Amino acid sequence: MKYAIVVPDGMADRPVARLGGRTPLDVAAKPNMDRVASTGRLGSSATRRPSLPPGSDVAMLSVLGYDPTACYTGRAPLEAASMGIELGPNDVAFRCNL
Repeated sequence: MKYAIVVPDGMADRPVARLGGRTPLDVAAKPNMDRVASTGRLGSSATRRPSLPPGSDVAMLSVLGYDPTACYTGRAPLEAASMGIELGPNDVAFRCNL
């Protein structure tokens, strides 16, 4: 059996009046996503605790099996690690959008 964990991060939206009260995702043509959803098992999970900020960084730690309350220090160290940048215990990483 094969598993795929799909995390549609950032896909939430609000209904739009000119789309008949539907969201852009509701009206989008997405045959492959629809096929996977109709033939697989669907579920949802709470990926953060109320004491943590609601963001994909916290959520992905949970999805990957880490306890964000024990290891979450912000998005910057995660992105640094993804680029192969090693941070020591006294290092600080900053992240900004340009």
